[in-house]
Formats: sequence, C-alpha cells, structure tokens
Amino acid sequence: MPHIPLIGRLTGREYTAILFGSVFVALETVLTFVIAFLPTSVIQWFYNHSRTLWHAIVGPPTPPSPHKALAENIRRAPDFERLCEIFGYTHEEHVVMTKDGYLLGLHRLPFRRGEDTGRRGYSTGKPVVYLHHGLLMNSEVWVCLTDPARSIAFTLVELGFDVWLGNNRGNKYSKKSIHHNPNSTKFWNYSIDDFAWHDIPDSIEYILDVTKEPSLSYVGFSQGTAQAFAALSIHPQLNDKVNVFIALAPAMSPPGLHASIVDGLMKASPTLLFLIFGRRAILSSAPAWQSLLYPPVFSAVINHSLRFLFGWQSHNISPLQKSAAYAHLYSFSSVKAVVHWFQIMRNAKFQMYDDDVQKVIRVSGTAAGRHRPSGVTSSSPARFPTRNIVTPIVLLYGDSDSLVDMDVMLRQLPGHTTARRLHGYEHLDIIWGEEVDRDVNPYVVEALRSHAVRPERIMSEAKLNGVRSLDGALESPDTVSETASMYGVEER
Repeated sequence: MPHIPLIGRLTGREYTAILFGSVFVALETVLTFVIAFLPTSVIQWFYNHSRTLWHAIVGPPTPPSPHKALAENIRRAPDFERLCEIFGYTHEEHVVMTKDGYLLGLHRLPFRRGEDTGRRGYSTGKPVVYLHHGLLMNSEVWVCLTDPARSIAFTLVELGFDVWLGNNRGNKYSKKSIHHNPNSTKFWNYSIDDFAWHDIPDSIEYILDVTKEPSLSYVGFSQGTAQAFAALSIHPQLNDKVNVFIALAPAMSPPGLHASIVDGLMKASPTLLFLIFGRRAILSSAPAWQSLLYPPVFSAVINHSLRFLFGWQSHNISPLQKSAAYAHLYSFSSVKAVVHWFQIMRNAKFQMYDDDVQKVIRVSGTAAGRHRPSGVTSSSPARFPTRNIVTPIVLLYGDSDSLVDMDVMLRQLPGHTTARRLHGYEHLDIIWGEEVDRDVNPYVVEALRSHAVRPERIMSEAKLNGVRSLDGALESPDTVSETASMYGVEER
C-alpha cells in the first residue's frame, strides 16, 4: 500500500484483518443479542437440525452406554457444584476481595468422598494445595473428567489434601467488582500484570488465613503457571507461602501460533485485537454458539479451531472426554489479557504489559518491495524477574506442545528448576488426556510429597490404590447408569 498520511500507517493485510474482524464482532454481538431473546423452541430447532445434519454426514448415533450417559451428565452440569455432586464430593464456596476491588470465587474440596464432617470454613489440619486454571477457563476444568481417578483435584482430595481451586477476575465465578460494573470497559481493563499483582497473592493469603497453614503447594495449568511465575517474581514474600510450584503445560514466552497468518499479524500489531474485539470480554458469544449446536458439532468446531491455531491433534483425549469437557472449556477474560500475550510473543520475553502504543517501524528489506519490522518500539516494559524465584519449581510439559519452548523457558528460570518431558503430549492433554493418571498425576504427587508441610499427613500409595478401587466402582454400568438417571440424563 502506498504511504498515505494516517491511512498508510497500516498495511493492506492489517486493514483486511480489521475489516473481517469488525464483521465477526458485529455478527457476534448480533448473535448474542438475538439468542438472549429467542424462545427455547427456536433454540431447540437449531439444535435438532445441527444434530440431523451431523448424523447425515458421519452416520447414525452410537448405541447408548453408561459411559456415554456419564459424559453427557458432565457436559450438561451447569456449574462446579453439580460437577462435584456427580462424583459424590462436597465443596465449599469462598469469595476473596482483591486489593483493587475484584471479587474472586474460590472453590474448596476439603473432604474425601463420604468424609464430610459438616464443619465448613474451618482448618482441616490437612496440607493445602491450590490449583489454578489457564486462559479463558475457570475452576471447572479440573473436575470435568469422565473418570475421577484421572482428575488431579479428586486424586489429591483422596490422598488427604485440602484442595482449593482459584478463578481469575472476569470469569464465570469472578464477574464482580466493588468499583466497576462488568458491562463497563473499566471492569475489563486488566492484563496478566493484575493477575500477578492481586489475584494470585490475594487468593493465597485468603486460603492460608482460613486453613491456618504456614504455606501451600501451587499447581497451575498454562496461563495459571504464567500468573504464578509473575507473582512469585515480583512478591519476594510470597515465596515463603508457596512450598512448591508445579507447572503443568507451563507458559512463559510461547513461540507463537501455528496459524502463520494470524501469528504474524498479531505479533506485528498486538493492539489490533482491540480494533477487532473491542475492550471488554473476548469471544463473549461462545456460550451462545454452544446452546445452538449439537455437542459433536460443537466439539468438531473446537477441534478444528485448536488444530488451526495451535496445530494440536488432541489424539490423547477421547471423544467422550472432549464432549464432556469442551462444554466447560470457555470462560470470560479480557481482550487486554490476550493482547498482553501477543506482546510477550512479539518481543520473545516474559514482560509486563506495554501501555504505550506499539507502532511498528518499517525498514527496507533485502528484496525490493518487501518490508520487515525493525523491532524498535518506543518503550521497553520491565520483564518479570523470574530468576529471582526462590520457591522450588517443577515443570511438566508435553514434547508436542506448540506453546512450550523449554530451552527458552529454562534460561529465564532459577537453577533449582526441574523439568520432566511427557512424550507425545500436547497442551490440553496434560489435564484431560486418557493416561494422565499414569503419566502426569504421579509426578505431581511425588513433587507434593517432597515439599509439602508435614508430608506424613498425606495418604500412602497403598491406601491410594484402595481409593482407586472405589473410583473403579464408577466404571461399573450399574453405578454409572444410576448417576446418569439421578440427574435425569437422556442419551442423545
């Protein structure tokens, strides 16, 4: 594009992205608004016709089975409470107010199955472990597995841990602030910086105050690991409160997206996302699409999206697990948090949010008519000083995960960091894979045993095997059918 004042500041590809992005956001807004007023009968019509089309393409539905009914039960569970009830666990709900006024929902699993003492909100005398989700997720991702033996949350509860599950500001369980209405842009004006300065340390402080424990163990997934890397690096005192940090599918400086055109465009101008999606929540129409589409169709859409953006094949996650878990995959987050990630990818360093407008200065390339970004920006945001982390760090990563560059990550972490490679694992596989109870969870438990306060309180492996035999009862057709019928699940 010839240089025209103002107009020539963006390339033709960037203007094309803005055009298509604007159309997408307009359709998203209209769809969300329309669905909000559609009668149930119309939504059911779309659902039924997407089901008919799916079966016309892929064939008739598979015969009913107890495991399919259980997966459907999990898929249709509306919240964290119902997911826990499916497997017989009692949970507690807590609310912590951050120092900047956001109200965060915390979920707690203090008792083994059948152990409920009726004493809520007290110290249990058990070692404490805190689980934190990834980007565009909430605490449900830890408990929506089709086999409780594969859920790290339920496994740790049965071992004798007091398990807490956090939620980021803006998501399903934390969509409130004492200062800003969630319909305002000010409510959504947060990035990874705010998770690190407030959400993580304030949640940990609250948990330790309730449990009366001197420290807790932290298990994060994806962005949940980035938040902990950042928080521990800028709050030296927080290192005394976290006895071990276990990072599943760790995220710090991802190399980029598999989709080269999207990757190149977003790295060139991360703030284009504001022009495309606005300055509030990103992909807010996802729940609306989910209500319209037959579950296998919705799963196929998610599968293709993950394959296009990240190159993930998801072979380690069963179709039933996808159907059950994808319904709980998305939760609200800010556009600004996603912009922050593309700033990190663009500069290849784990940095704080760049509030300055990132203008790409273009210089002539070696080939005529080609240009390339010089890499020069008007400011250099501070990096998170992750080498200063004192807490022991254990990394568990998949060697097929396109978002993890372990060599780069280890150079940015302290020397006491240990890493374990999981052969053939991708990103989501580490929490939802079919073999996580053998390939992932034992290493988490091993790290917790090595660092938890008074580890003698943790159940022995022999007793854990006895617990798993109890979990195995859920595998029997009678028990699964009973669970499904309890909640009125029909196989469809």
